[in-house]
Amino acid sequence: MKIFVVFLLFTTVCSASEYHFVSINNLIEQEIGRLVIPQIYRKLGIDITITPLPAKRAQLEATSGKSDGEIMRIYNYGEENPTTIRVPTPYYNLETMAFIKKNAGIEITKKEDLGKYKIVKVRGVKHTNNITQGLINVSDVDSTEQMMWLVEKGMVDVALTNTIDGLMALRILNIDDIVPLDAPLATLDLFHYIHESHKDLVPLVDNIIKEMLASGELASIIKSAEKKVITLSVATLNNTIPN
Repeated sequence: MKIFVVFLLFTTVCSASEYHFVSINNLIEQEIGRLVIPQIYRKLGIDITITPLPAKRAQLEATSGKSDGEIMRIYNYGEENPTTIRVPTPYYNLETMAFIKKNAGIEITKKEDLGKYKIVKVRGVKHTNNITQGLINVSDVDSTEQMMWLVEKGMVDVALTNTIDGLMALRILNIDDIVPLDAPLATLDLFHYIHESHKDLVPLVDNIIKEMLASGELASIIKSAEKKVITLSVATLNNTIPN
């Protein structure tokens, strides 16, 4: 009987129209997610589309049901947005990292130390919003590259972002005097979120993620996606530099 119910649920979901999700634009980890999530859904025989948007707009689209959910958010996103359902098993992670200029005399070993400095972060990103909650000297910008430029010019002291995102931005900008701290301020799992109107999809996607984790397939897909995103980012940069 249980097998029949699962089969019925699977066929009902797969007969639905194409699913459309949103992601946050201008973040490396989200671009990696845009390559990984479709491969998870293909295991269910489902094609999806993903539209990158500014973080706040992506949240509005996902929570209102205008899209079918978001591809990648931290755990607390689900607590704050009950119209979305967290797929229980995380499929990626991020590090909340502080980037500072070399030899700037800045000492940060824990998140409480951030209050001593001028901080910049990308607007609407949950993990940096959370770690700066209650702080006064915090500015928002639209991209990681903008953050690094402000640190480079000495207009702010610290840029907060995911480690891989920050390192990629520095590589793109060819900046070598900004460095990450020796250790991240936080390490957070990343989850896929589905709008409550498609709650039947959640256990199916979760089972696929678990299977792909256990087999090692997900790790392989992520490694390939990371390499592709970094290569494309560098190639895009090279094509925009005048000869």
